[in-house]
Amino acid sequence: MNISVIIPLLNEAESLTELHHWIAKVMQSNGFSYEIWFIDDGSTDDSWNVITKLQQEDNNVKGIKFLKNYGKSQALNIGFKKAKGDVVITMDADLQDNPDEIPELYDLIANQHFDLISGWKKKRYDSVIGKNIPSKLFNWCARKTSGLKLHDFNCGLKAYKNEVVKNVDVYGEMHRYIPVLAKNAGFKKIDEKIVQHQARKYGTTKFGMDRFINGFLDLLTISFLSKFGKRPMHLFGALGSLLFFIGFLFAFYLGIDKIIINPTGRLITQRPQFYIALVSMIIGSQLFIAGFLGELVLRNSKNQERYKVETEI
Repeated sequence: MNISVIIPLLNEAESLTELHHWIAKVMQSNGFSYEIWFIDDGSTDDSWNVITKLQQEDNNVKGIKFLKNYGKSQALNIGFKKAKGDVVITMDADLQDNPDEIPELYDLIANQHFDLISGWKKKRYDSVIGKNIPSKLFNWCARKTSGLKLHDFNCGLKAYKNEVVKNVDVYGEMHRYIPVLAKNAGFKKIDEKIVQHQARKYGTTKFGMDRFINGFLDLLTISFLSKFGKRPMHLFGALGSLLFFIGFLFAFYLGIDKIIINPTGRLITQRPQFYIALVSMIIGSQLFIAGFLGELVLRNSKNQERYKVETEI
C-alpha cells in the first residue's frame, strides 16, 4: 500500500464527506493505493454515522471510535499502530489542510527518502492575536529547545515514513512534538514543506488559549525527557549528591569549629550555617531518592494513559 491517511476528529460531521471525496479524488488521479483512517475522538455529533456511511461506500475507508474524548495524541497513536501504507500522512478533519498536497508529500518521503516532512502554513487565515502570535512564540521556543529548524511544529499536515510512526510513542499531548520524538528516536532526515492553509469552512475550532499553555509545559517535559528520560538518576542523582555534599561540608565545618577552634562559642543550632547544612542534606537526599525511584519506574512500567475503543470498522 502506498499511503495511509490518518484523520483524528472531534465533532466534524459537516466536513467529513467533502474531505473524503477530495482525498479519494487525489488518490485515484495519481494511481495511489491507499487507506483512510478516521479516528473519532469521542464525538457527540453525527460524525460516526457519517464515517460508517463512507465506509459502506468505499472499502478504503476505515474508522475507529473512542469511548470518550481522549485527545489528539491518543487518536494519532492508535492510527499509527493501524497504518499499513509505506507513507503515512496525517491531516485535520476541518478542511483547513489541503489534500492536493499529498502527491508532493508522498514524493518527498518515498522517492527523496526523507523520514518526516512537516507542513508549514506560512500564510494563515487564523486570528492574528488569538492564534498567529502565540503560535509564532510557541514555535520559536520549540526551535530553540529541540534544535529542529521547523517553522510550524503543530501543523496537522505531516508525512512520515512508516518506520517512523511505528517507532514513536505519542501520548499525553505530545502530538505537537512528533518531529522531536522522531529525532530522539534516531531519525535524522526531517524537513518541512510550505503548504496551503485554508479558512475553516464548517463549525468552530476545538482549541483555546489553554493549548498554548499546555504546549509550553509539554515542551519542558519533552526537553527533559529527551535529555534525561532514560537516565533520571543522571539529573536527580547528580543534583542530590551535590546538595548533600554542600550540606556535609557546612556540617563538617561547624563540627571542627565547635570542637577545635571555638568550643566556648555559640551553640551549633544558633548558627545559620547549621540550617543551610540541614536543608541541603535533606533536599539532596530527597533528590537522590527521586532519581532512584525514577530508574525503578522506568525499568518496570510505562506511565501512559490508555484509551478504550468503542467501535472499529
